[in-house]
Amino acid sequence: MKWLLTTALILSSTTQYSTQVIAQTKQPATTKQPVQPVRTPASPQQRTSRPVFVLPKTPARLSPISGRRAGMGSRDNCPAVPTALTALVPLQEEQKVEKQKNKSVIGIVGGLTTSERPTFWFYVPYTQDLANSSAEFILQDNAGTNIYEDAIALPPKPSVIGISLPKNVTSLEVGKTYRWYLKVRCKQQTAGVPVYVEGDIQRINLDSHIMQQLEATPDPRQKIVIYAKEGIWFDALTMLAQIRLFNYNDASVKEDWQSLLQSVNLGNISTAPLVNSTNRQ
Repeated sequence: MKWLLTTALILSSTTQYSTQVIAQTKQPATTKQPVQPVRTPASPQQRTSRPVFVLPKTPARLSPISGRRAGMGSRDNCPAVPTALTALVPLQEEQKVEKQKNKSVIGIVGGLTTSERPTFWFYVPYTQDLANSSAEFILQDNAGTNIYEDAIALPPKPSVIGISLPKNVTSLEVGKTYRWYLKVRCKQQTAGVPVYVEGDIQRINLDSHIMQQLEATPDPRQKIVIYAKEGIWFDALTMLAQIRLFNYNDASVKEDWQSLLQSVNLGNISTAPLVNSTNRQ
């Protein structure tokens, strides 16, 4: 009996020891588990990804009328400039033209917005020191009726300016296409054709899946990435311009700005100064 009891005790202690050894050998595996959260930096990377504009699938075009993203540089006695008057909008070229200074590519010019009263952005190479010069912004409905018209002050130096619709202007209707123009006259007394750009804008409602993405994203810069990816140009550009104005020396914001403009082949003006506010007279 004593022999049997001794054997049982030996077996019991051996089993307990084996269990402890197994537990100890598994312990290193458990200590590696906290390393898994290292993968989470993917979310900051995603949050700071650069905005790249993607043309929306619909509508195929906003209107049957061609637009003009860059103005011709030698009209109305305007001085020669390295970079033409340019609307900051996407361009889908309809025809190929020779690369000459006085040639202006026409095509599908414009974009989408969700805003009732959006902001329009232009690179203006002509400055306020030009005697007898003037600039004018016009917005028309799809019947060709002017719903907004205002004189615009030229900037103190070649710059990107924003022109916002004031509150007393009737809000844009969803689903309707509007036509905008920016015209510059370097000599008011002449009857020549001004340097001008023109294009379209259409207000849309957000799809439910886009709204969900935006609501789930607290980072404004990631919202810009979403707007750009979904082809909503004016919202992406205006949000980014506002951030850049208040973070002008931020290298990362500057890279976002350059990325968005380069994605619509506007890299040539991606380093131009940005005027602090709508510069209306």
